[in-house]
Amino acid sequence: MAKGEGAESGSAAGLLPTGVLQAGERPAQVKEPKKKQQLSICNKLCYAVGGAPYQVTGCALGFFLQIYLLDVALVGPFSASIILFVGRAWDAFTDPLVGFCISKSSWTRLGRLMPWIIFSTPLAIIAYFLIWFVPDFPQGQELWYLLFYCLFETLVTCFHVPYSALTMFISTEQSERDSATAYRMTVEVLGTVLGTAIQGQIVGQANAPCLQDHNGSAVASESANRTYSTASLKETQNAYLLAAGVIASIYVICAVILTLGVREQREPYETQKTEPISFFRGLRQVMSHGPYVKLIAGFLFTSLAFMLVEGNFALFCTYTLGFRNEFQNLLLAIMLSATFTIPIWQWFLTRFGKKTAVYVGISSAVPFLILVALMESNLIVTYVVAIAAGVSVAAAFLLPWSMLPDVIDDFHLKQPHSHGTEPIFFSFYVFFTKFASGVSLGISTLSLDFAGYKTQGCSQPARVKFTLKMLVTMAPIVLILLGLLLFKLYPIDEEKRRQNKKALQALRDEASSSGYSDTDSTELASIL
Repeated sequence: MAKGEGAESGSAAGLLPTGVLQAGERPAQVKEPKKKQQLSICNKLCYAVGGAPYQVTGCALGFFLQIYLLDVALVGPFSASIILFVGRAWDAFTDPLVGFCISKSSWTRLGRLMPWIIFSTPLAIIAYFLIWFVPDFPQGQELWYLLFYCLFETLVTCFHVPYSALTMFISTEQSERDSATAYRMTVEVLGTVLGTAIQGQIVGQANAPCLQDHNGSAVASESANRTYSTASLKETQNAYLLAAGVIASIYVICAVILTLGVREQREPYETQKTEPISFFRGLRQVMSHGPYVKLIAGFLFTSLAFMLVEGNFALFCTYTLGFRNEFQNLLLAIMLSATFTIPIWQWFLTRFGKKTAVYVGISSAVPFLILVALMESNLIVTYVVAIAAGVSVAAAFLLPWSMLPDVIDDFHLKQPHSHGTEPIFFSFYVFFTKFASGVSLGISTLSLDFAGYKTQGCSQPARVKFTLKMLVTMAPIVLILLGLLLFKLYPIDEEKRRQNKKALQALRDEASSSGYSDTDSTELASIL
């Protein structure tokens, strides 16, 4: 650490030959160090608030859409499965599509990314509200939900992809971007907590009660439930609409704060390029960039591990542990723990490095997953494990978004003439994350089907309980270990980050100098 810190205090120009710095026989002069670009706490908070809409709506849809379709909208199980699968698949493929469109966008007075955020917001909240609306016509309900689910996912992608890429344009300082990312992850975890709390409190009574059938087994079914009247069903539908209205209001408020509080900045050296790189050429360059491929490969496995836990957590608590009424409280404990530990992980990665934070943070989930697999059903122990698991969830939230800007900086040094690729980096990372979510959903559904899962049942066979335990414990452990092995190949450590930072600053300083020519730019880029 001491060696790296001493090296960073040296002149950035030392990385470059003097012939480049004095090209064109410019008079040699000592330039005063450029003042470090600082983001105020207000700027960081305004930027961080922009991450809440994606998490609030995603949490509400992820945990409550399935039960809404089955028990409130009265959509058949097969049709509900089609809606969920197609919606997830479409959501994944819209990310690179939107990334392509953003890469073709030109700079405006508001920037290149902000117009996407501004104009997608009103359409997104309308589509989100209509997802939770039960149409009067009985025929074609499946098409209604599929249409507005896919439409909302497209529009929220138009918000989230440019917002994610905005990390590269709020500051040119790595430390400032890392700090802003920590603020963002804290707010996003709070958004997850908020989405869970709003849906849980407003529509907590939406599920139909379980009744004993003629054979003595418990079954949840509106057709068999004589007390579940039309009036109570309508009341439940209104509760979902109320929750949708509250979340849509939060979406709008956060978008307004982001728009007013964050200014999109353009790189000095990027302004000298007049012809943007084509999308497919940029995509080839991005996907052939070694650090990026290794980073997304590692996080693909770790994301799949956490997605398996998330997707099966409700069923695991309900049927394997027997805590049917504690699911929301356990989830809240996990997310609150993650919220409070994100600042700790931000300090840790600053002090010990991001690769070390990956190993320590993500691997810390393994002992608690093993404990869950071995222990008997105990509510107090489960709460302790949930709080401890939140520590690892915080690391999984923070680290990918903190490491992506380092990869993009490394790419800019190796491909100095390739500008406008930031949306490609972020959109394809989100694509692979959502792909992992779709895979986890498919694996879980098929595994439970083979185990003999009873749809809408209040109890399950022993094979189903065992399958749920494997999906929540052993499978994530194996995936986490595979992901950590792949991280061993990730080449950008703290020393490499410092070297990239100095070289980029030299490139920015030269691009900002008054006598800088295109010939100098080409020569400087080749040397870097």
